[in-house]
Amino acid sequence: MASLLWLPQAAVIAWAVQCFAQDQALQYLGVQVLALAALGVARAWCESRGIRVTYVHARRQVSQLRQHVMQAVVQTSPLDRQRAASGWVASALAEQAEAIVPWLSRYQPAMWRVMLVAPLIVIAVASQSWLAALILLCAAPLIPLFMAIVGWRAKAASDAQMVELGQMNAFLLDRLRGLPTLRALHAVSHMAQRLQVHAESLRERTMRVLRIAFLSSAILELFSALGVAMVAMYIGFHLLGNLPFGAWGEKLSIGQAMWVLMLAPSFFDPLRELSAVWHDRAAGQAAQQALQTLAQAQGRVPLPAALATAPVKTNPGALALQACNLQVQVDAGAPLLPAVNMQIAAGEHVAIWAPSGAGKSVLLAQLAGLLPVPSGQLLVDGLPVDAALWPQLRARMAWMGQQSHVFAGSVELNVALGRTGVQRDDIAQALQQAGLGQTFAQRDSRSLGEGGQGLSGGEAVRLALARMAVQQHAGLWLVDEPTAHLDPTTARQVMHSLRAMAAGKTLVVATHDPALATLMDRTIYLGAEQEVLP
Repeated sequence: MASLLWLPQAAVIAWAVQCFAQDQALQYLGVQVLALAALGVARAWCESRGIRVTYVHARRQVSQLRQHVMQAVVQTSPLDRQRAASGWVASALAEQAEAIVPWLSRYQPAMWRVMLVAPLIVIAVASQSWLAALILLCAAPLIPLFMAIVGWRAKAASDAQMVELGQMNAFLLDRLRGLPTLRALHAVSHMAQRLQVHAESLRERTMRVLRIAFLSSAILELFSALGVAMVAMYIGFHLLGNLPFGAWGEKLSIGQAMWVLMLAPSFFDPLRELSAVWHDRAAGQAAQQALQTLAQAQGRVPLPAALATAPVKTNPGALALQACNLQVQVDAGAPLLPAVNMQIAAGEHVAIWAPSGAGKSVLLAQLAGLLPVPSGQLLVDGLPVDAALWPQLRARMAWMGQQSHVFAGSVELNVALGRTGVQRDDIAQALQQAGLGQTFAQRDSRSLGEGGQGLSGGEAVRLALARMAVQQHAGLWLVDEPTAHLDPTTARQVMHSLRAMAAGKTLVVATHDPALATLMDRTIYLGAEQEVLP
């Protein structure tokens, strides 16, 4: 509407010029000024309103796409090797997703102006001079033709830039995580050189995209300048009488010629705007493709959010486990252990004993449903597990890995982890059971640093125990090496706390700590030949 209102505005200006040429300037001046002002206000309101509507719509679309991507990411097992790298996901969600906003809020409206406004301007020009309209029609197709040729290359360059950006972010995140190790190996300078190579490659790809964008703008300016110049030359020679043809039967008046001259540049304005945002289309489509690829990626192991509509049982009773020739493996690789056969009664405390690297963590991950389990090889409470049953079962499980991450925030948030229905009293009781009640009560600040800064190793393990204890409905506790990297005194305290907190629940602990294995009801040894120790 804002673009179309220029037609009556230009008509009012041309009418005023015609009145001056006929010595009638003051006769209609008041009407012309009011009409021009009213059209200007209406055009400004439509322009501002249109920008706001398109921007809000673009932000909403990006937010929905981000939400779909996040749902796909959280529904993928963290142990799934096919899962996208964290750096790539962060880059796609944070940086690349923002490239969609200009595409939706600037490029698509510009495309609509080209399809609607430009034809109406040609019709308006043709109503005065068919030759001027023919000149515009001859110049216009050359612009999208050459822009399409350039656009094919721009799309490929933008795709390559997005891939390079994601790879560099993933590389940087991975190296930052391993910075202490790189320092210990004196490899920081070598990693800095590799990072510089990635940055230089990204710079070259970005400059390639910008060169293509400038080329598309130059093509548009060339053909639009030629089109406007040819219309201006025709109008000038027509008014001088050298080219009397081109109008509908008689010579154009000053007002008609002025209106055609003002509409000719406006005919190319939508195309000029389209050229200015042409690179936004390439970048936006590349970003949307990257996000859609992440959103459509299906994890091999469904997590609770995948079947959120299924009713979740919260029976607090202990769970029984039975493994029948269970293949302990990741993906389709070779089994890490011989086929596992074991039976764990409800409420029993069992230690899984095996050397380091033998596959204890993988076995616990399969028991927790974080890795695929072939049909019929695992029974929980006598029921064979499948994809439809995993969400309900996982809601009754509590998991503690070897390195439980501590998030920056309060103790309450780190214990609750966003679970619904967890009250402050439940958190206080869980902290008390884990032996952290007095520890955090004596602190001035209840805020924790990212990665557990300010916490000792024992306190971090106890915080993980509190996370498990707050899940009162969990009937199966799966704990992976809880005493690793702890001093003997702290390890002994953690052992007894774990034993007491898991009373009445089924506890499966993967360990190679003899003291912890002794506290359990029995030990299942996993090795070349599986055997059960008393």
